[in-house]
Amino acid sequence: MDIKTQFSSLKSYTGIFLLFLVVVFAAQNAEIVTINFLLWEFSMSRAILIFLLLLVGFVVGRLYSGLHRTEK
Repeated sequence: MDIKTQFSSLKSYTGIFLLFLVVVFAAQNAEIVTINFLLWEFSMSRAILIFLLLLVGFVVGRLYSGLHRTEK
């Protein structure tokens, strides 16, 4: 197995492990919370909030890495 394949496997396993940690964390924080943002106020499960924020972070990271690659 070459180094590129090993690195790809390591990235996959790391991603799966981090996803597992997020799922466990979200499951332990499933109570309803009230979110206040500017003039809005709404209630939602803390687990859903965690997943939404994770998704936003993932999208921002992908967009940033895409912009960073085109500048080189």
